[in-house]
Amino acid sequence: MTRRLPRALLNLAPVVLLLAVMAAAFALGPVPARAQAAAPPPTLSGASEPRRVMMMLDLGPEHYRSGSDYGGGYGDAMGAKARLRFARKVAREHRLAVVDSWPMPLIGVDCIILEIRDARTVDAVVQELSGVPGVSWSQPLNEFEMLEARPPGGAVAPAVSYNDRLFSAQPAASLWHLARLHAVATGRGVTVAVIDSRVDLAHPDLAGQIAGSVDFVPNRPQAERHGTGVAGIIAARSNNAQGIAGVAPGARILALRACWERSSGGATVCDSLTLARALTYAIEHGAGVMNMSLTGPHDPLITRLVALATSRGAVVVAAIDEQNPPASFPAFLPGVVSVGDERLSDRSHSAYKAPGLDVLTTQPEGKWDLVSGSSYAAAHVSGLVALLRQLTGNHASADALLGPHGTLDACAAIARVSRLDRVACAR
Repeated sequence: MTRRLPRALLNLAPVVLLLAVMAAAFALGPVPARAQAAAPPPTLSGASEPRRVMMMLDLGPEHYRSGSDYGGGYGDAMGAKARLRFARKVAREHRLAVVDSWPMPLIGVDCIILEIRDARTVDAVVQELSGVPGVSWSQPLNEFEMLEARPPGGAVAPAVSYNDRLFSAQPAASLWHLARLHAVATGRGVTVAVIDSRVDLAHPDLAGQIAGSVDFVPNRPQAERHGTGVAGIIAARSNNAQGIAGVAPGARILALRACWERSSGGATVCDSLTLARALTYAIEHGAGVMNMSLTGPHDPLITRLVALATSRGAVVVAAIDEQNPPASFPAFLPGVVSVGDERLSDRSHSAYKAPGLDVLTTQPEGKWDLVSGSSYAAAHVSGLVALLRQLTGNHASADALLGPHGTLDACAAIARVSRLDRVACAR
């Protein structure tokens, strides 16, 4: 006679089977990501945050293609496979896991992302990998943070002086005399790469202002405050009878999402890899101005890409951390236009000061609100650089056009390269 199992054991059978499948999958170990796959953003949750490092392998002269498109192939398939085998070998020998790989032919390296799964520190692993023959260099997967203050409360009185109902509430409308500046330049023909969090592409003040949008942070579809606010300051539509007018309303925004809002606390952060991907895209697609309203630790990979961007004639504008100006990165890299808001000390002689307190700008869901921080001061300068590049044909350096460091005189900057009467502008 066949014995029947008790009903309670039968109910447990699917659970036992599921546990067996999970155990088998765990035994097989992690499967490395495909070379072109985008890495998921780091889990920002305290103790469970994965610790990752970057290992750079030389592509070799035959793979360096300075004009290659973003995300192009490695070159020959054999070289790609050899580098991946080498990366896995190094990972095994140093008790690490390969989680992503991305070729960067612009600077001649293949970037391998490795995860630390034991108690070693990031610095210790970087030092280990830097001494491995065949490794160009290793570094932490650094984190960068946007420089903004919490927006204060309070209503904004509408204005009608520029057709845009909130124009007169913008600090730059009076401080920089935007209406007069726009009589001679609007930024037409200039593309500004906003390397930031996700921009609200459907915002009524940004519709028609976006030249392109690429997301380097997967699985987070919602529009975000910081990127939307920065884009609005730079290039919000003018004379559309609503909202504000950007500093360069004729410019076009290349919205490159390299950053994301943390679910707890609302801080906006990026990492080395997402920033590198966005910078590479901006360089390869000829952005004339690149806005980086962020700061973080010194990063060799970002340093090389910023140097490449400036060597090709782009103007990189970066925000200063007013709490620790000397440590601001990438603000003080050679060729970068460094910007702080009104709180920046006058002793910071190598930086510019621009409006950054209680600035009215675009926000997600078709809204407008007040924001503060050097992030938004940098956005003002990116817009002003777009005006200057339109007038000069993109040839003169930003420092030569902007004038002496310190509080920016936008009228004087525009007057130096146009028919604008500086005295009349300032009235």
